[in-house]
Amino acid sequence: MNGSVGPMRVLVTGGSGLVGRAIERVVKKEGEEREGEEWIFLSSKEANLMSAEETRAAFEKHHPTHVIHLAAMVGGLFRNMRQNLDFWRYNVFINDNVLQAAHEFGVVKVVSCLSTCIFPDKTTYPIDETMIHNGPPHESNFGYAFAKRMIDVQNRAYFQQYGLRYTAVIPTNVFGPHDNFNIDDGHVLPGLIHKTYLAKKEGKPLQVWGSGRALRQFIYSLDLARLFLWVLREYDEVEPIILSVDGWDKNLSLQRTTIPRYTCLLPILPDVATSVCATSKADGQFKKTASNAKLRKYLPDFKFTPFRAAVKETCDWFVANYDAARK
Repeated sequence: MNGSVGPMRVLVTGGSGLVGRAIERVVKKEGEEREGEEWIFLSSKEANLMSAEETRAAFEKHHPTHVIHLAAMVGGLFRNMRQNLDFWRYNVFINDNVLQAAHEFGVVKVVSCLSTCIFPDKTTYPIDETMIHNGPPHESNFGYAFAKRMIDVQNRAYFQQYGLRYTAVIPTNVFGPHDNFNIDDGHVLPGLIHKTYLAKKEGKPLQVWGSGRALRQFIYSLDLARLFLWVLREYDEVEPIILSVDGWDKNLSLQRTTIPRYTCLLPILPDVATSVCATSKADGQFKKTASNAKLRKYLPDFKFTPFRAAVKETCDWFVANYDAARK
């Protein structure tokens, strides 16, 4: 089976979120929509996917042949720490409803979105696709992590029982236009962008939460969108695939001593001399460095947007859309 054969009606759950908007931009504005494809971007306002009935109604209305499943309850470190039960229950319901509706309505292929936080807390690096179930995830977000892991379990079960090739991608930290820039509950990079915007506007010190020693890898939402299209059309495995940039050097440490390296990436940064780390705040998992060796075997020539350019585009979008941005 190849996802690119025949007409495709693609339903994108979570279609109004960070990755959904990026896929819509790539498909609609960058000319990546192919003849015979129809794209439907479903938002939470149109269907509550925690409800099996509303999920089935959405599938009955649109009759997709393919699904990109992005819908999820998501949040940054501190929201996860407060609401592990909510993250578990909401995401288990959403994922089961979407995958089961896809099965019932004869969907050919589902590509779900996982996260590198699903990997074991105690592991060797770089992490790869074979390590997902080797141990418990970090305690800070175990609810979300275990719920996302279950998509992989469910995909394997659908294949074993029905021969369905439902799969999943595992991106590193995603950022870009239309992100959630909430300082308290968003992810690290959009939260930092918002903080720096306010610090410069108000003439106050920039406070970076945590010890500054934690490391993160990032992927630009538009690069992820282009890779999603390849997975949907061409990738034929049930086994998940990590979508990550090349090399270990793409880890970002937010130590005060390393912040000057990134002043050119964040044009809205105030004077770095006024930056401080709030070491009383939790770091979360220390690092989640992921290998993209599997991806590179398939796509050796894929070119990622340079990190500096991607961050600048995100900052420019945030400043231009400040009033409407999620924050």
